[in-house]
Order: sequence, then C-alpha cells, then structure tokens
Amino acid sequence: MKDKEKWDILIKPNSNLFEFRLNEVWKYKYLIAMFVKRDFISVYKQTILGPLWFLLQPVFTTLTYLLIFKNIAHLSTDNIPPVLFYMSGILFWNYFSTSFLKTADTFTTNAGVFGKVYFPRLTVPIATIISTFISFGIQLFFFLIIYVYYVTIGEVHFTLGYSSIIIIPFLIVLMAILSMGMGTIISAMTTKYRDLRFLITFGIQLLMYATPVVYPMSIVTDSKIKLLLYLNPMTSIIETFRYIVLGAGTYSLPALLYSFVATCIIAVLGIAIFNKVEKNFMDTI
Repeated sequence: MKDKEKWDILIKPNSNLFEFRLNEVWKYKYLIAMFVKRDFISVYKQTILGPLWFLLQPVFTTLTYLLIFKNIAHLSTDNIPPVLFYMSGILFWNYFSTSFLKTADTFTTNAGVFGKVYFPRLTVPIATIISTFISFGIQLFFFLIIYVYYVTIGEVHFTLGYSSIIIIPFLIVLMAILSMGMGTIISAMTTKYRDLRFLITFGIQLLMYATPVVYPMSIVTDSKIKLLLYLNPMTSIIETFRYIVLGAGTYSLPALLYSFVATCIIAVLGIAIFNKVEKNFMDTI
C-alpha cells in the first residue's frame, strides 16, 4: 500500500460561508502589498501632476461647495469655517465612496486574474481598502495643516485630546470596514446583474445627500427625517469626527453604536456572500 501523499498547500472549496480564513489571507500578505502598489501607481500613471491630484481633488471640491452651498444656498456650517467644514466631510466621504466603488468592481475588474491562478479572493478588496487609505492619509495630513492654521488665527479652538487618539482611528477603521462590506455585497451581485454597476455609481451620488457632508445635522429639525438620516451609518461617523476635531456637530453615542453594529453586520454578510459567489463566479461573469 502506497504511503498517503502529503501536500504543502491544499486548495478546497469554501463550504462555510462565514469562514473568513484570515490566516490564509495573511499568508498572501506579499500579494496584498503588490496589489496596493499596483492600484496606487496605476491611478496617476502618465499624469503630469501625479500624486498632487490627491490634494487638488478635495481643494477643488471644497471650492465648489463653498460657491454653491455656502454662497448661493446659504446652508449653515455650525459656525465652523466653511473650508474646514466642507473639507472634513469631503475627506471621509471620498474615502468611503472610492473604496466602495472600487471594491464593488472586484470580480468584474479582476476576472482575468481570478481565472488563471488561485489566491484568496478576499486579498483584492483588502488591498483596495489599503490603497485608498494612502490617499486618505495624504488628504488628512493636508486637512490638519489647514486646521492648525485656523487654530493659529483663532477661528477654531483646539479640541483634540487623548481620546481623539482612540476615537478617530476607530472611525476610520469603521468606515473602511463599512465600505468593504458594502462593496463585497455589490461585487458579488454584479457577477450576475451587470446593471448594478450603473446603479451604484448613480446611487452613491444620491447617498451623499443623505449624509451630512454639505450640511450639519443641526439644521434637520424634523425628527422623522433625522432618524432616516441616522440609518445611514456614515452619518454618525462624519458628525462624530467634526465634533471631536472642530468642536461642533451632533455627537450621539447610540447613533455611533448603531453604526458599529450595522457595519459589523454588513461586513459579515458581505464576506458570506463573497465566499458563496467566488466558487462559481467564472461561470456567470
């Protein structure tokens, strides 16, 4: 009787939808790093300004919001300098929307690679979240420079404390997991329903207006509308950031806890659907 063959790597279908296999993902950390480098370089490859677009994008958007929402629509900014108010919202929203849209294209964009070689498919959305975080980090640093300027001239009081060291990273991680969870759900669904690619591009623009990016929650007086807006997990994330950094905004611990629970549910559901679809998505894509 022949000895039982032993293999260094055993590839088998993922039978448990809620089996994340994070240890397997960790073994492919070098691949995640390669994907991050690819995504980061390819975005601004063959551009004249290159990484400067990371700074120009929020600046141009802020100037547009200043003209439309502040000078024309006269929306309140909670006595916060409009530049800081709009940039703080843009900063978080851009990271969420960009991560969500890129993650939503995971299967369709990488179909050629997925069909040729095996590796944990979850490495791609993780790499997407990390690569978009790099641009977010650059923009956050730029925001802090402007914030320090306004503190220096006395238009904003310095409110950052020791608690900010814990809460702000928590908000960023929460936002990253939320965007990945929602993105993996849509990514799994687009393998069969391609129309969703057009719908989410339009829908994410509408969702921005259901998030306090260009307006503060303090101007929403109708309790039903306010409750509806807080059903959006991004609402409390942006409001909490403004409350901590700018000393204004509506801080609500129950709303933040809701965002945390909703994010966890969406993330688990997203990975479960992702695990189910990755088994046979090459047959439908």
